[in-house]
Amino acid sequence: MPGGPDSSEAKNLSRGEDGSDLHGTFRLQLLSGFMRIRLIWEGKTRNSQLRALQEDYSARVKHFTDLQIEEVRPPHGRSGSKAIRRDQGISAAERQLLEKVGGSYKVLLDAGGRHWTSEEFAAWLNERALRGTRELTFLVGAPEGFSAAFKKESDLLLALSRMTFTREWARVLLLEQIYRGLTVLHGYPYAK
Repeated sequence: MPGGPDSSEAKNLSRGEDGSDLHGTFRLQLLSGFMRIRLIWEGKTRNSQLRALQEDYSARVKHFTDLQIEEVRPPHGRSGSKAIRRDQGISAAERQLLEKVGGSYKVLLDAGGRHWTSEEFAAWLNERALRGTRELTFLVGAPEGFSAAFKKESDLLLALSRMTFTREWARVLLLEQIYRGLTVLHGYPYAK
């Protein structure tokens, strides 16, 4: 659904399957003790200012939950023919990535994914924790994105914005939104 959740779905993000309010103290224990968040992206962040922001938000997130960031090497031999292969199936690099995140709830950043407000994203994090998600993995792809077949293997396609960002900015924005979501769930003030 390109525009994100409709209003009834957005309301339900903060409610359990039985309609109960998911904003209780139980979720705090779940997030801090049981759910690990992994971020996997291709290559290193070269811009020193953006790298500093990533490190800052990573440290902030780690106050709330276990966070692991993995920078994977780009596949060798990437060429212009890569764009043609996007619709033909999962590449060898994508297959390796799937094996690496096998037991995780997989969230792919994708321009065609769901668009949520920060509050809806926080409610979704809460829901994942309450449903017993042990590991939540966010994957940031290469400039050409992920193949259609790989996208089908994900549990969620998420868009950070309708605007286009570089991968390095997308990493910072993702970390900031995770941090913002955790502060919302824990009732901490955070500047708007």
